[in-house]
Amino acid sequence: MTKTKDGVLPRSKIEVRMPPGAAAPRSGIYEQVGPRGGATGTKAVSTAGKPLPPTSKAGQGWTLVVPTKGKK
Repeated sequence: MTKTKDGVLPRSKIEVRMPPGAAAPRSGIYEQVGPRGGATGTKAVSTAGKPLPPTSKAGQGWTLVVPTKGKK
């Protein structure tokens, strides 16, 4: 698989589930997902390098839905 220049795989290839509090690899809109990867409907905006927000339940994480261009 080919990675983009920032080291993140394109969404069409693989979805990476990030734990809460981890630094966001890319700026964009993240969706909260359950332990098995199902969408919960909760979304949050995060900037690259900033920590992702806490989730509403233990075992959940975040996945990038819409990447955006952030300030460098």
